Amino acid sequence: MSHAMSESRHPEELQIGRMRRLLGRALRLRCPACGEGALFSGWIKLRTKCDGCGLHFERGEHDHFLGAYLVNFIIAELLVVAGLVVAMLLTWPDVPWNALKLWLIIMIVPAPVVTYPFSRAVWLALDLQFQPYRPGDYGTDRS
Repeated sequence: MSHAMSESRHPEELQIGRMRRLLGRALRLRCPACGEGALFSGWIKLRTKCDGCGLHFERGEHDHFLGAYLVNFIIAELLVVAGLVVAMLLTWPDVPWNALKLWLIIMIVPAPVVTYPFSRAVWLALDLQFQPYRPGDYGTDRS
């Protein structure tokens, strides 16, 4: 049985190809739904909707930002820890612990700001993957 045939038997939310497409677009900071419109008008200023397909980037839930916050925290901290591990491995056995502690303190503050647009985009892609489109997700019915 071909891969395309087996994917078509699953609901859209469970298709790996769809997830890959949504995440790929999000990591380029483009609309996960169509890939055309930009998600941000600045580094942290999320646009209201996509210029390409009209998808509203805020999906109407008052606590939608919590998922983005969690993804941002996880991504930022994992990147800092990965940098710490790489530095330890490169300098082993004479690890400069004081310099690494200072580097960790310095990097922990800007990391969430640097990763914010990407984590917000990834959260939107995940939300679109597992939560079907609803009335009001597209169009001009919101300000």
